[in-house]
Amino acid sequence: MSGSDSSARAAARAEAVGLTVHSLPPPELPLQARRTRAGRIKMLLVLAVCAAPVLASYFSYFVLRPQARSNYGALIEPSRSLPALPLRTLGGQAVDARALHGQWLLLALGPAECGGDCAQRLYMQRQLREMLGRERERVDKIWFVTDAAEPPAALQAALRADPSLQVLRVPREALAAWLRPEDGRTLEDHLYLVDPMGEWMMRMPADPDPARIKRDLERLLRASASWDRAGR
Repeated sequence: MSGSDSSARAAARAEAVGLTVHSLPPPELPLQARRTRAGRIKMLLVLAVCAAPVLASYFSYFVLRPQARSNYGALIEPSRSLPALPLRTLGGQAVDARALHGQWLLLALGPAECGGDCAQRLYMQRQLREMLGRERERVDKIWFVTDAAEPPAALQAALRADPSLQVLRVPREALAAWLRPEDGRTLEDHLYLVDPMGEWMMRMPADPDPARIKRDLERLLRASASWDRAGR
């Protein structure tokens, strides 16, 4: 009897242990995996918070108030991201295209010789920025020189006298893969506007009215005031 009792008690204990083991909850994820998942969630939340003001201002300007919008420049829809242009200074130093992000960019294009029409666009570019008053610090002027020649001495002196103008050399074909003129015009006939995220989003007409361009710029600067600040 004692032997059978012992056997019964041993069987009962084994059954209890088996039930206990099988009733345990599944093992939790390793600590590192949980941390990785939490980090990804936090990163997505940060990106969403950063992008929200930008998207909201653009949505308000371009969608909610289309009846109030009478833009003079041609909107580029969808916008086109700044590519990895092979930029160099006139002295030959390489410049990372990503360094242009963070400011509104008003672009002029032309060969180094910069004849009458090119000089007129550079003058208009300068005047448009000055007409923005205190908001001008949010706009950078860039002249993309599209050939390997050197600007005339007189033009180089004028460029040095305007520190707000950045002159960068880039092959014309690289720009042509990103920017587009209106039908019947050449690439050099326009001023182009790029937003602080590096998106080409507006092309100014050839032979433009400066006052109407100024209104476009002012509206865009107001619409982006909640997320864009002067300086990179």
